[in-house]
Amino acid sequence: MAGPPHPASARVFTGLAFDTCTAPSASKMSAWKASSPYGGAAVYIGGQNRGCSQPNLTSSWVSTTSAAGWKLIPIYVGAQPPCQTSGSPERITAADAASLGASDGADAVAKAKALGMRGGSAVYLDMEAFDASDTACVTSVLTYVQAWDKALHTRGYWAGFYGFSSSSAAVIAKAKQTTPDMPDVLWYARYDGNNSTTAGFPFSSGLWTGHRRGHQYQVNSKESYGGAAITVDRDAWDAPVAVTG
Repeated sequence: MAGPPHPASARVFTGLAFDTCTAPSASKMSAWKASSPYGGAAVYIGGQNRGCSQPNLTSSWVSTTSAAGWKLIPIYVGAQPPCQTSGSPERITAADAASLGASDGADAVAKAKALGMRGGSAVYLDMEAFDASDTACVTSVLTYVQAWDKALHTRGYWAGFYGFSSSSAAVIAKAKQTTPDMPDVLWYARYDGNNSTTAGFPFSSGLWTGHRRGHQYQVNSKESYGGAAITVDRDAWDAPVAVTG
């Protein structure tokens, strides 16, 4: 069974990061690198449920921003739960959870590679909120996540997961203690304004230790640095990022 890459392959960033739907222009990233408190930036690299166009997100952009010192956090918006109330075009079903997870995982790696994010990178699967009391739905989600994770591992990438502390992340945290092939890294959304991955961690303190956590703690923050305005979500970060360069 394929496991995660060797820990030495991980490129860990610890500090303040941001995520925003459309990757900012290289000029805005340059302005923010010079004067903002952020050192990490999350970017939506693919997935059929990705909600924003990405005119700036190219291999050249990745090379330029990485050379400027940014640590990039790739997000893949994969298939969403069958019980989720949303208009997501790609949904998991009980019948295709494993095959869809495998194909989406392979696509996530292909998208990362095309952008210059090499083996050893962590890619984060975005799973939005759903009814965690629906056991059939949870089973399908876990089957999908297992297959997605294994697809990344066989290709030498770290399997991360983004979800809400009250639903999707809670399901993964519960399964992590008993179920194989759960994510290597957890990026949890909990809007408590607490810039920390340890204080207020909503799950067992023994989970995802050793630089394996991200915390989205504030959303829709309108900020301007170096004359460049961007609306971002704030993240406390202590986890693997993309390997570039």
